[in-house]
Amino acid sequence: MPDWNPVQYEKFLKDRTRPAIDLANRLDVSSPGSILDLGCGPGNSTKVLKDRFPAARIVGADNSADMLAKARELYPDIAFISLDANGDLHEAGEKFDIVFSNACIQWLPNHRELLSKLMTLLNPGGILAVQIPMQREHPVHRIIHELAGTAKWSDKLNPRQYNNLTAEEYFDVLSDLSGDFDIWETTYCHRMPGYESIIEWYKGTGLRPYLEQLSESDADGFISDIYAELKHRYRIQKNGEILFRFPRLFFTVRKN
Repeated sequence: MPDWNPVQYEKFLKDRTRPAIDLANRLDVSSPGSILDLGCGPGNSTKVLKDRFPAARIVGADNSADMLAKARELYPDIAFISLDANGDLHEAGEKFDIVFSNACIQWLPNHRELLSKLMTLLNPGGILAVQIPMQREHPVHRIIHELAGTAKWSDKLNPRQYNNLTAEEYFDVLSDLSGDFDIWETTYCHRMPGYESIIEWYKGTGLRPYLEQLSESDADGFISDIYAELKHRYRIQKNGEILFRFPRLFFTVRKN
């Protein structure tokens, strides 16, 4: 996984937090005792859970020291721990009534095995709640992926493989884990003031694994090529803004 910059990530914090709010509001649990926010980043999703379940004991977990430092600074009343979602999850030290993961597991491989492993963190009757950006269906992800494979960039970049499964594949995985699950998709329509804002959004997430492979001058060139493609695929609205659609997949699954 790339190194994370909390300052860059926070530039669009309100828009990035909206899916966490929507996922938390779908949790059909009256009074959970303990909640793990896996891949908590700068703590915005953990704060959502704290607001939704004020009586619960909530733990935010991430493997980025910078993100954890920011989370502890912003939310000193919430516990945050270092935990690698792709590592030994028993290091969490306990089981939870809810395991919540907002825009995290797309960075991790082997989702069939991963989801089974995440279920072991739950108490009986507990709920795993996940939101994943639908990368294959997002134009900007496709632009980045396609450019990385062109003759101009293929010698300098190793294109990142999509870890996500399809909705149908997740459905089958979830049905093997439990008879009690729900899965849905939402496309968010963000208002962007210009193409530069879309670039800034992706500098905080999907572009990071690519830019880290490039020199500063090459990184600027790669961004310029992305910018040119954005102008072909996104039109300017009447008020000068851009309608930036972002599709996301959600699911909840209850441990039998």
